[in-house]
Amino acid sequence: MLNIPENPQDPNGRQIPLKIARVPAISRRKRPDPLFVLAGGPGAAASAFYAGVAGAFARIQRDRDIVLVDQRGTGGSNRLDCPGEEDLVYTPSTAEITAHAKQCLASLATHANVGYYTTSLAVQDLDHVRAALGYARINLYGASYGTRVAQHYVRRFPQRVRSVILDGVVPVGLAVGPDTATNAEAALLNILARCNATPACKARFADPVADYRALRASLKLSTVPVSVHDPDTGEDTPFEFGPDHLAGVLRLLSYTAEYAALLPLLLHAAAEREDYAPLAGQFLLTERAYGESVAVGMHNSVVCAEDVPFFDARHIDRPRLAATFLGTALVDGLQTVCRVWPRGPMDPDLHAPLQSAVPALLLSGSDDPATPPAYAAEAERAFTHHLSVVLQGFGHGQLTVACMDRVMAQFVERASVDGLDVSCTAAARPLAFFTSLNGPPP
Repeated sequence: MLNIPENPQDPNGRQIPLKIARVPAISRRKRPDPLFVLAGGPGAAASAFYAGVAGAFARIQRDRDIVLVDQRGTGGSNRLDCPGEEDLVYTPSTAEITAHAKQCLASLATHANVGYYTTSLAVQDLDHVRAALGYARINLYGASYGTRVAQHYVRRFPQRVRSVILDGVVPVGLAVGPDTATNAEAALLNILARCNATPACKARFADPVADYRALRASLKLSTVPVSVHDPDTGEDTPFEFGPDHLAGVLRLLSYTAEYAALLPLLLHAAAEREDYAPLAGQFLLTERAYGESVAVGMHNSVVCAEDVPFFDARHIDRPRLAATFLGTALVDGLQTVCRVWPRGPMDPDLHAPLQSAVPALLLSGSDDPATPPAYAAEAERAFTHHLSVVLQGFGHGQLTVACMDRVMAQFVERASVDGLDVSCTAAARPLAFFTSLNGPPP
C-alpha cells in the first residue's frame, strides 16, 4: 500500500490507499523495466483483472516484474461502490437515475470526494508508484479505458515510458458514449453474419439475423415471464424478461468470442421455441459479473469529467441510436447521472492530439462492440513508431488469443515493432459457434 493525498493540492488532507502488487520476474537477471498493467472500465481494478489473465503475461514475467496498481476508486484503492446498483438493471426513469446517483454520492461522502478520481490524477499516482518502486522506465499494457490512462501517461511522462501496448483502443480525442450503441449493434450483426457464413451454424439456425429481429419485435410488444436458476445460489429466480434484459445480454455476450459463440443458439431458442431461460440465465450471470468487477462511483467520476461534457448534441443521431438494441438509454442515462455528479479535475490537454515516439503495439478485434478497429486506426496516428493488429472474429481485448502472449513478449523485449512477427495472429480463429448446449459440432 502507498498512501497518497486524495486531493494533490491538499497534501495534509484526506489520505487514501493505493493498492500495489508486484509480481516479481522469474529470472535472477531480470530486466530493469517492468510492465505496468492498466485495467479497463472505467472502474475495474488491475489486481482483479490480472488474476483472470495472468497466463497471458507469463512470458513477459520471465524477465520483468509485473506491477499492478488498483487505480484510485477501484479494488483496494478506496473503491467507490454504489449500493443498490443491481436495482437499475431495468431501464429506470430519469427521476430514478437521479435519485440513485444522489443516494450513491451520499454513501460515498463518508470516505471520498468523488471529484478526485479522474484519469489526470491517476497518471500522477502511477508515476508516484514508479518512483517509489525505483524504476527509471516502465512498459505499459492498457486494456480498454486503460488505453486512455496509458496514452495520457505517455503524454505526461514520455521519458519514463519504454513501450506501450494498447488493447481495445480508446483514441485520446474520443468522448465515449454517443457511438456505443451503434458500435454494439454493428458488432452483433458481424457475429451473426459470421454464423451465417459458417456451414454448420447456418444449417442449424438458418438465419440468425432473422431470429434476432423477430425477438426484438416480440419483446417490444410484451415481456415474457421466466424462471431461471440463480447462478450463485441455484434458487429459482422469476422475472419478466424484456427488451432491457435482451440488450444487456447481447451487449455483454458480444465482448468475447467465447460468449459470442453462444449467441445464435440462445437467440434461436427464444425466437423459435419461446425458450427464454437460456438467455435469462446468461443475463443474470454476465450482469452480476460486470457489477462485481466495476466500481460504479469511480466510473461516474471519470465519464462525468472526461466524456459527457464533450457530447455534441448536433452529432448524436438519436433515430439511429433508437434503431439499435441499446437504443438511447445509455447516452440519456449518462447525461442524467452527470447532471448531479461532481465534475472533477481534468488536464486541459487530455483530449488533445498526442504525438509520441514511444513504440506502440495496438490490438483490436474485428467484432469489438466497444472499441472497433477504426478507433485503433485513429489512435495509431499519435505514434511515429507503431504496429496495429486486427484479430478477425474476436471481440473486446485480445489477451486470450492464441500466440498473443508471444507477440507481446517479443514486442516488450525489443521495444520495437520493426521485424515483429505477428503472422501467428492471422491464423487465430474464434471459438466455433455452439449448435447445441453440448458445444460446437465435432
